[in-house]
Amino acid sequence: MLCYKREQETLFKMIRSILTQPKFQTLDQFNCIFNFRLINLILPSNCLHTSINLPKTPKTHSIDTKMADESSNEQTQQTEIENPEKPLSKNAQKKLKKQQRYEQKKAEKKAIEKEQKKAEKERKKREWEEKIAALGTEEEKLKLIESRIGLRKERMEKRCEERAQKFEKLSWGKLHGQSIVIDLEFSHLMTESELHSLVQQIMYCYAVNGKCASPCHLWLTGCEGTMESQLKRIPGFDKWIIEKESQTYIEALEDQKENLVYLTADAETVLEDLDPKKMYIIGGIVDRNRWKGITMKKAQEQGIQTARLPIGNYLKMSSSQVLTVNQVVEILLKYLEIRDWKASFFQVIPQRKRGEADSRKDVKELEDEEQKESGTSSDSQKKPKMSNTDSETSEKEVTNDENGEEHNLSTLN
Repeated sequence: MLCYKREQETLFKMIRSILTQPKFQTLDQFNCIFNFRLINLILPSNCLHTSINLPKTPKTHSIDTKMADESSNEQTQQTEIENPEKPLSKNAQKKLKKQQRYEQKKAEKKAIEKEQKKAEKERKKREWEEKIAALGTEEEKLKLIESRIGLRKERMEKRCEERAQKFEKLSWGKLHGQSIVIDLEFSHLMTESELHSLVQQIMYCYAVNGKCASPCHLWLTGCEGTMESQLKRIPGFDKWIIEKESQTYIEALEDQKENLVYLTADAETVLEDLDPKKMYIIGGIVDRNRWKGITMKKAQEQGIQTARLPIGNYLKMSSSQVLTVNQVVEILLKYLEIRDWKASFFQVIPQRKRGEADSRKDVKELEDEEQKESGTSSDSQKKPKMSNTDSETSEKEVTNDENGEEHNLSTLN
């Protein structure tokens, strides 16, 4: 009985081992192997005096796997030949090195500023401690501490007043001011440094708008993705009194499409005056002259009115008439305040961007205005009697005036 059980167990093991082998090509191969193993199990080894010739199974499985491996290797070699790792071009290498240098300088500058702030804080603390230690009595020390607390309190109150005034101005501008839209749909065309520069320009726009006499209603459209994450890094950006739209200006201002005017240097129409009903759009892009005419093309495709500032009517630019975002906003705010394009351009556009003739003309006009003002003031005053010496000095002063130096000093004598 025990022998029977053992034979049964060995038979099951044999069947299991056969079934776990790779798939057979034919049923005859399986039967042949099974019968051979069964004979070895039943008959003793000495009875097997004759050898059983099993049919040779073709090595199709190993051949197939070998062929598959060879074909896969050929495919990988072919893909490697077809799609090799392309080396970076010279321009790409330059850009990469430039970006790496920028990041390195940025980190170094940040570390230096941190150390400077720490050293300045320690210096002030040390000076304060020395100042307190130099005082003799406790009453003097208390008076000094109280005076310092009073100064801090005054500064805090002044800041609170300035914030309240700024809040009132911007709230008024949001309700009644001229609408100015900054289009932020060009973030995918800019590098990281250009995005950082645009964020700085938007900060300047908001700061100038809060300080000017007649603030505008400022909009930021297309504020999403990378641009939004960059702007949110600005301290207090969430509290800005400004319209922040993730939608495009076409979607957000769909009912005002006929009042939209895109300000671009490539437009043929010259902007003569600001219409309070219109909404003026400024392209928020820092491209270093890579994307020329992109704002004009966009406005034409969307069927929006275009216009350009009348810069050429009043001054000659040393380079192109393309200005930064904050410069355009500041010019518009200055014009809303004084209603004079020429004065607005000369006060906002830096002298390095103006031609030499315009800068000299600007200085000459300012001198002429000063001379007119001083001349009217001298005519209004009574002229005293002058002696011979006084007349000689006045003649010298007149000659100095012609040479461009100080003048009208005789009226002060």
